[in-house]
Amino acid sequence: MHRLMKKKIYNKFPKADIASLPVVHFEGRIVVVVSEREAERAVRFLLSQPILGIDTETRPSFRRGDMHQVALLQVSAHDICFLFRLNYLGDSPAVCRLLEDKKVPKVGLSLRDDMMQLHRLMDFEEGLFIDLQNHVREIGIEDMSLQKLYANFFGQKISKRQQLTNWEHDVLSEKQKLYAATDAWTCIMLYEELERLEQSGEYELVVDYS
Repeated sequence: MHRLMKKKIYNKFPKADIASLPVVHFEGRIVVVVSEREAERAVRFLLSQPILGIDTETRPSFRRGDMHQVALLQVSAHDICFLFRLNYLGDSPAVCRLLEDKKVPKVGLSLRDDMMQLHRLMDFEEGLFIDLQNHVREIGIEDMSLQKLYANFFGQKISKRQQLTNWEHDVLSEKQKLYAATDAWTCIMLYEELERLEQSGEYELVVDYS
């Protein structure tokens, strides 16, 4: 009887191994949202989806004591990602409705930091969110960055080149938009693969004791 090869998952993924991996990009449609009317339409669509990936971006501070408000909330379905430009929208009723929704799971990574930033901008009660960090710990993974997790599960690299760019620019560059959408979308991919592996048992945890 032919036995299926189990996927190898590492408790610690060597950072040096990431550089040689092929780069992954979100290949769906990206929609930038700058008005409340656009936000209402986007949220209506997103809340009709079975699962969402979520992330935020904030203009980096290069001087001690400087702090910026969260500038971007990216929310992705499987094939479309909406980039809510919070530096234009501010305290958006539509975005609050999305964040308070308790029916559609919204998957992110290190969500505590994102929620803290969003609470500084608007008042909302947190809805249904799933933090990947909590779930990967359950199967013994110790490396928690999005880049390491994606490399571990899929053998592909998420480029972080746009991370420290200015997210408050009047117009986001194509590279910024692709980076933001990829970060949100990969959260869905990771969660669904993790669920599949946990249910099927088709994985082997390789433990580095060093």
